[in-house]
Amino acid sequence: MADTILRENIDWSNSRALAHRRRRHAADRRLQISGIVAISIAVGLLGVLIVSLIGTGYKAFVQTMVTLEFPIDPELVDAESPADGNYRLIVKNAMHALFPDVEGTSNLKALNEVLTNNVQFMVRDAVVADPSLIGGAVTLTVPASDPFDQLNKGEIDRDTPEAQRRVKDQQIVWFDALDAQGRISLPFNWGLFFNADSRFPELAGLSGAIVGSFFALLVCFLISFPLGIAAAIYLEEFAPRNRWTDVIEVNINNLAAVPSIVFGLLGLAVFLGFFGLPRSAPLVGGMVLSLMTLPTMIIVTRAALKAVPPSIREGALGMGASKHQVVMHHVLPLAMPGILTGTIIGMAQALGETAPLLLIGMNAFLTSPPGGILDASTALPTQIFIWADSPERGFVARTSAGILVLLGFLMVMNAIAIFLRQRLERTW
Repeated sequence: MADTILRENIDWSNSRALAHRRRRHAADRRLQISGIVAISIAVGLLGVLIVSLIGTGYKAFVQTMVTLEFPIDPELVDAESPADGNYRLIVKNAMHALFPDVEGTSNLKALNEVLTNNVQFMVRDAVVADPSLIGGAVTLTVPASDPFDQLNKGEIDRDTPEAQRRVKDQQIVWFDALDAQGRISLPFNWGLFFNADSRFPELAGLSGAIVGSFFALLVCFLISFPLGIAAAIYLEEFAPRNRWTDVIEVNINNLAAVPSIVFGLLGLAVFLGFFGLPRSAPLVGGMVLSLMTLPTMIIVTRAALKAVPPSIREGALGMGASKHQVVMHHVLPLAMPGILTGTIIGMAQALGETAPLLLIGMNAFLTSPPGGILDASTALPTQIFIWADSPERGFVARTSAGILVLLGFLMVMNAIAIFLRQRLERTW
């Protein structure tokens, strides 16, 4: 009663109260402005990153191609063993037929530099697939070499002095002549996704890295998902509360903050050094990534189990269910949406790890995708690292393109996690 009378007697319109209210409102506005500025800076920096990656990497999603007709001379290719033909000479003859006035070994060599170095193998594969081409001709659209791909995309300035660029003036004349004949095109570069790595930027792709990352994440999921759930269930539902469980919980929380390179060193010492598992294999990479994601999986699963109301457990126990039945039939199914969301986020984190995979050798130069978890392989982040360290100019754009592909996979995985959370999450 006294407090009510006191509040009624306060004059909230006096100068002191008004000043206090203004200070409080000003503090609220400063807090809001600080939050808006922080969010704006974060979004701005993210925008700068995305714009810079797109500005550098978008040209890797298209590839300069040259359409040529290759006569298959029976004197150069034996019908009984078409794979052993002189396809290098076939390619030279095809280019020389378009520019018959070019003479001299050095000039012919410069002319052939317009095409990628592996054209001979593309012609060979076409003839091996269809031996009836021997004696006739095959028309193929093949990649231009990296310098001419850069020239066609404007990365090489034609006005630069000849001594300061990789393509000579005469080569530019030949390239322009091919373009005038309608033989030059710039289609979407599907090879970026379906080709394996190569020393030549115009042929390098991400298929080996994508397959290697898939195998590594598969191994990581098969190990960390059941072990993480089992450990979390035991710690949350069955383990007694004593000093030992406290120590285990503290160590799990600490392991979640350990730098990923430490797990790489552990995998190098244990899986490769002690157990002698194959180097660069997705099996080892997946095991190392599972060690890294296990603490996160356990923490996320325990949080999801704690979110299930105690009334669910009490009701099941009251109906005569055992502790095991309560956990497996009631608590775990209700916690599964949160567990799946945390699992996908953990897998996305593992997908972007580079340091532990470098230490176990998943940065090998491979020209074909791995056939299984025991084959030598690379991964998306390590493939990006390899390309970033390459001196050829064409790999600059491919490095940014590889980062965009990796970010695309991460965004898809996070979108799936958000969808599962919104679709399966229950409110109590």
